[in-house]
Formats: sequence, C-alpha cells, structure tokens
Amino acid sequence: MELDFKNTPKIDQVGLVERAARFKTRSIKKEAKIQGLNLALSMIDLTTLEGKDTEGKVKQLCYKAMHPDDSLVIPTVAAICVYPSYVAIAKKTLGTSGVKVAAVATAFPSGNSNLKVKLEDTRMAVDAGADEIDMVISRGKFHQGEYQFVYDEIATIKEACGKARLKVILETGELGTADNVRRASEIAIWAGADFIKTSTGKISPAATMPVTLLMLEAIKDHYLKTGKMVGMKPAGGISDSKTALQFLVMLRETLGNDWMTNEWFRFGASRLTNDILLQLRKQATGIYQSGDYFSKD
Repeated sequence: MELDFKNTPKIDQVGLVERAARFKTRSIKKEAKIQGLNLALSMIDLTTLEGKDTEGKVKQLCYKAMHPDDSLVIPTVAAICVYPSYVAIAKKTLGTSGVKVAAVATAFPSGNSNLKVKLEDTRMAVDAGADEIDMVISRGKFHQGEYQFVYDEIATIKEACGKARLKVILETGELGTADNVRRASEIAIWAGADFIKTSTGKISPAATMPVTLLMLEAIKDHYLKTGKMVGMKPAGGISDSKTALQFLVMLRETLGNDWMTNEWFRFGASRLTNDILLQLRKQATGIYQSGDYFSKD
C-alpha cells in the first residue's frame, strides 16, 4: 500500500507545549488519587534490557510483576519486557498470572539491520511465546525521506507478529521536530501498529508530555477517520507518581475513557513502579516507607 506521508499536518510547537503544560495544573486527591495510582501500576511494562541480564534477574522481575507489594491489595503490572532470548523463561515464570510477555525486536535499540535479521528476531520472540513485540523504526531511512520504506518494514514485521500485538517505537528523541514525530506516528499507525511508543529508553529526551500529547492527537485523528483504536506507550523518563497521574489526565482528556485501560495505554517506566508503591503504602498507612524496601529494577 502506498500512502502520501509528505503532507502530514504541520505542528505548532509552542502551542503544543502550552497545551501539554495545562494538564500539570489538575489536582487529584484522596480516593481519586488512589484509583489513579492503581491504574498507573496496572499499565506498567516492567522492563529489563541490559547486557548483564540473567535468567535469575528475569525470574525476580516476573515475581515482582505478579506481586508488586504483598502487603497491599493492588493490581499486577501489565507486562514484562525482555530481550527475545528471555521470553521463554518469562512466559514459564508468569504462568497463568495474566501478565503479558513483551519482547524488543528488530535490532533494538538502533534498528540498524536488514529486514531478514529483523524478521528472524521477531519470529524468535513470537515462537518463544511473546504476547507483544516492541519494534524500532529505521530512523536513518526516515531522515532520508524514505517513508514508504519505513511503512513497508513496519507492515512486514506486523505480519510476522501473527497474534502478538505490535508496539512501534519511534525514538522521538532522534526525530528532531514535532512535524517529524507526527509523520512517523501516522506511518506507524497506517502500517498496522497496535501501539505507538515514544522511545527505547536509551535516548534523551524520551517520553515528554508534549511529544506524548502529539502522538495521542495522531491516534485521535486516525480514530475519527477510521474508527480503529490504537494504543499509546510513553517510555523513558517517567519516574514519579505525580507525573504518571498527569499523563493519565492528558490521556483521559485527549482520547477519553475507552483508552483508560492497559489494553490501550502503557508506561515503559520500571522506576515508576517503586514510587507508586511508596505512594500507595503512604495512602494505606499514613507513613512513607524507605525506598530500600523495594527492589531496584
């Protein structure tokens, strides 16, 4: 399928930043805050993507995903995100818990490889049992203006995913402009992405509120045109509960209640988990715990 991605909407960068800043003025307290914290926790993709990953670390992370805090009645996180080689051990450890297994693929995080290797990477993860695939786009091709190449590659990876859902990582910190982020969002959405995702977490800036708002608006426009829902995953740099709640306010006021579930929204922010747990314990006991009571993931 050939589409014209050269004439996507132009973005008012100043206006975008101003609109995103308004969501930080909302006040959420008491019961609404507790509900928001539990919702945010249920939307987290708990992640380990390091060269020093081991089976033991993946198992420990899976346990935390299923039991974030045994002293509280709270939800599990949404998913564990690992390299393809650890999908099988994560799948076995999580069992019937309902926590999904996501795998990064397509030469993560650079995306610099050929399609054959990217397909093998994807199929390896899917064959091992991955429920979700997080792929990265070819930013070099994008910057060369080869938008059809980027579209075709995403569509091909989507087909290789089979029943697994596909999250397409734009790496917005490398795209340069708001106009480029909007164009990349549209390419990914039209190519079949189930989610669009800001970042790998390896590049700064990552999941800022303005760039997330821009991507949410691309999703909204697509939904109004086609009736198809697409998910959103801000990833990288979201580490405290206050910011997470601001993102949820932005989500609710931009896309509405239908997107307020982990089926359609995720946080790629492992550090966020511990801060949410600290806040929930504070709400339950009236006392702030030390962060040392929680594992550093």
